[in-house]
Amino acid sequence: MAKDPQTPQDDELSRQQAETDAQVEPEIVDGELEDTIEDAIENAEQEKVEGESSDNPEAEMLAAKVEELEKSLAEANDKAMREAAEAQNIRRRAEQETEKARKFALEKFVKELLPVVDSLEKALDAMGEDATEVHREGVSMTLKLQLDVLGKFGVEVVDPAGEPFDPQYHEAVTMVPNAEMDPNSVMEVIQKGYLLNGRLVRPAMVVVSQAAE
Repeated sequence: MAKDPQTPQDDELSRQQAETDAQVEPEIVDGELEDTIEDAIENAEQEKVEGESSDNPEAEMLAAKVEELEKSLAEANDKAMREAAEAQNIRRRAEQETEKARKFALEKFVKELLPVVDSLEKALDAMGEDATEVHREGVSMTLKLQLDVLGKFGVEVVDPAGEPFDPQYHEAVTMVPNAEMDPNSVMEVIQKGYLLNGRLVRPAMVVVSQAAE
């Protein structure tokens, strides 16, 4: 079928339609491009926010974990130091108790021997002129041997005649006025005292002077 010839009016309508199409298509393309750019910017900002929100909790969690570990380490070090100090104190106390037990284990035994020493001393003092020299020498040597043995184990004699009265080591039996001695001086030793490694086993029983009236 042959195409109908176009009239001048048809040509004008075709030209106006073409101009209209040319104006609409760029507007549509420009609008789509602007929307695409805005979407890209929005997505980038969203990814940035999401990245920051995902990084911060992890960093905070790690910082909290480090702080917790440092605190635990400090507590462990403090506990270890306290336990070491306590162990040192326990060891020192044990050593002191052991040394004390070693030093004073013989205290009861020494107390039992002291009456024997007292008896030998009294026997020696009570000997009159009629006692033979052999007898006197035998008692004297026995007393000396007894004191030497006690001395080897840390026993010391407290014989404070003429010294100031010391209630820590002396026991006053009586006080007697005496103008020739300073007050509170030991006038006479009735019974000697004894120390075991510096600790009093038995006080010396003494007579103490006082000021004359």
